[in-house]
Amino acid sequence: MDFARYSTLAFARRGRVLTVTINRPAQMNAVDQAMHEDFARVFGELNEDPDSDVVVLTGAGRAFCAGGDAAWMQSMIDDPARFRAIAPDAKRIVFGLLELEKPIVCRLNGAAAGLGATIALMCDVIIAAESARIGDPHVRMGFVAGDGGAVIWPQLVGFARAKEFLMTGRMIEAREAERIGLVNHVVPDGALDARVDALADELAAGPKWAIRWTKTVVNIPLRELAHRLMDASVAYEMMSNLTADHREAVAAFRERRKPTFGGG
Repeated sequence: MDFARYSTLAFARRGRVLTVTINRPAQMNAVDQAMHEDFARVFGELNEDPDSDVVVLTGAGRAFCAGGDAAWMQSMIDDPARFRAIAPDAKRIVFGLLELEKPIVCRLNGAAAGLGATIALMCDVIIAAESARIGDPHVRMGFVAGDGGAVIWPQLVGFARAKEFLMTGRMIEAREAERIGLVNHVVPDGALDARVDALADELAAGPKWAIRWTKTVVNIPLRELAHRLMDASVAYEMMSNLTADHREAVAAFRERRKPTFGGG
């Protein structure tokens, strides 16, 4: 892999384990245009990387990924054609994750929101620090949860819980996320590295093709579901980009105030 091509992701090798770090710590690893493009291609390239068998995905600093960058969202309000242009990449991110044969372990070091939560939840095993939180607050930004949340949340926690969390946009503490089956394991913050490394090493020492192809088979229903939902999901999210409520939510976020939604 040509790591230099990626401006928002950092890479480190430890034997056959490749750690990918979301790397905008000053912005809580929020997704901007450059990061969205990086995510759209990285999972396909990870699949072809000859020097790794296991991928660990984590965030730099205090957050895993805080979702969409407010300035980037404002740019798509100002010029809706920018949203149309990113729609294909939105689908590539989801399918790239689901089609990656190598096991991918999420090291959930901090808050994961919106697209950050989708990316975390589409990893194969999620190990969270006790201080981490996860949620999909798309609706709080006047947005449809169209970047994969509607695909993955119901599969992990059932439709009733998924609809509650997606329609309210609430963030969930790590222990509660573990209790309802949203993440696999929660450990004290200081034990996160050891637990992630132990699992990554166990997978790396295992039978490579048996592990990869087992994952491939298990992901078939998820891939089929994503193919059925993602076109509509992205289209509805694109439509919500044009609403007055979305404009109000982004303005309120940038002005550090509570939004007032009018239903438009």
